[in-house]
Amino acid sequence: MSKSPSNPKGTRDFLPLELSKRNYIINILRKNFKNFGFSEIETPALEKSSTLLGKYGNEGDRLVFKILNSGDKVKKADISSLQSGDLNSFIRSISEKGLKYDLTVPLARFVSQHQNEITFPFKRFQIQNVWRADRPQHGRFQEFTQCDADVVGSNSVLQEIELIKLYDTVFNQLGFSDLVIKINHRRILKELACYFGAGENIVEFITALDKIDKIGVDKVLEEIKLLTLDFSEKELRNLLSAKEFDLGYLKKIFSKNSDSFYALDELNQILSYFSVNNLVNEIKFDLTLARGLNYYTGTIIEVLSKTNQRIGSIGGGGRYDDLTSMFNLKNMSGVGISFGLDRIYLLMEESKLFPDYLDKSFEFMVANFGISNLESLAPYVDEIRNKNREVFIYPDNVKLTKQFSFANKHNASVVIIYGENERKEGIVTLKNMLTGDQSSCQLNELVQTLTNS
Repeated sequence: MSKSPSNPKGTRDFLPLELSKRNYIINILRKNFKNFGFSEIETPALEKSSTLLGKYGNEGDRLVFKILNSGDKVKKADISSLQSGDLNSFIRSISEKGLKYDLTVPLARFVSQHQNEITFPFKRFQIQNVWRADRPQHGRFQEFTQCDADVVGSNSVLQEIELIKLYDTVFNQLGFSDLVIKINHRRILKELACYFGAGENIVEFITALDKIDKIGVDKVLEEIKLLTLDFSEKELRNLLSAKEFDLGYLKKIFSKNSDSFYALDELNQILSYFSVNNLVNEIKFDLTLARGLNYYTGTIIEVLSKTNQRIGSIGGGGRYDDLTSMFNLKNMSGVGISFGLDRIYLLMEESKLFPDYLDKSFEFMVANFGISNLESLAPYVDEIRNKNREVFIYPDNVKLTKQFSFANKHNASVVIIYGENERKEGIVTLKNMLTGDQSSCQLNELVQTLTNS
């Protein structure tokens, strides 16, 4: 017996209603991206392995989907590396490309490649699919859509402020008022690592902190003990367990480091700005926020639901001062944020935030009484469509009950009935599919009757 067809794990098909809801989110995103002065670009699904690898840390590199070389290139496979257990060398010998893991590294490549064709600071947004070889679970997929906004070519903290405001504006328009926008700074995390004796293992220290929501404080401390023996476990535990973090306390323990002072000053500027210009959602400093990606160098941002933390972050980003230098473009600071479309969708679905009208596949349906009747209606249907209202013409001349059933399943508002009796009298019968009521109007009044309602 043949198996029924199915998707690869971690991927999905989208039915019309699902896609309508996803597009509702995307349309709000795209409108606000433009309102905040961003221009749209696209980059290929495929990138060279040299572009992707080494930018996301060891864990991220492991999750990059590698694409097998084709044709004669397969003959270059380094079998000796496979036999010796050197899997990284073996993979490099059979794969020169990968599916993009995010939109930020391809952006850095794009900016470097097209630097003479764009004007800085360059504000771009991008809405495209990315792929990660992660274990599929609730809210986590192997193929998903990222919606990014980045500014390249400006060091100003105003960019972080604008991006946080963009987050709040978009989520407010989507119906959220119970979110928390967390901020931290990579320089603070680096100084924290040095203060607790992990200066030679900064990346590993930050990676451990990044797991705190998944594994808890105790297990994070166990990992940090492997990085440094010379630290006050009690002091670090108190810092990581605190519900509220005091920037003033950090300023005291970081008193000898100008980089951390600069970072604290930036965070203070952001928090001070929003204490005057209030957000709908909450903003707070969180010392445990790490954002695991290696390319972040400054402010880092993450957005979570206060009432549904199971779904994880629905947005995140930060500043990267030297990402483009990996592509031979020096001194080009950037900062950006990403909206997690799929998680936003799930959270909106669970919170019942989608408007009811999205349930409609079309607004009006024309019942079919034969092609000659439809010929008389055609000019009016065209006029209704020209007013951006959806009209579906039922394709077959079958029993009216079957046509009504079809309209009901698609949540149509009105069925337009133009049978022989209506044709003789020069009228149209309109059936309200919500109430079941029927009314009539003159044929030449059809457009005005439907589009004014």
